[in-house]
Amino acid sequence: MHIDRLRDHCISKKGVTESFPFDKDTLVFKVMGKMFALIPLEKWEAGDPWVNLKCDPDRSQELRAQYQGITPGFHMSKKHWNSVRCNTDVPPQLVLELTDHSYELVVAGLPKKLRASLEEL
Repeated sequence: MHIDRLRDHCISKKGVTESFPFDKDTLVFKVMGKMFALIPLEKWEAGDPWVNLKCDPDRSQELRAQYQGITPGFHMSKKHWNSVRCNTDVPPQLVLELTDHSYELVVAGLPKKLRASLEEL
């Protein structure tokens, strides 16, 4: 998967912003100020493309058992985040589906007022 495809997929969603809040290397996508995807750009450029995505804890366990390229989230809560390596046994379509899942989990956890303002966008 090319990084532009993943970036375009993330940024096309309602209420999403992108920034570098931690350092000049980690591209972070947020919905209404809450993170749903983190991409270490230097890793992509070095040939190790991966993304941290939020995931339902039960589904995380299933995915980690099924795919070698899905591991507990690097520098994140191991229960709620996965690191998804894009050049492994993880199909590109699944990376996009897991990105959608991460976005939807974050939106579902937003206060009603923020969810309502997101709907209006």
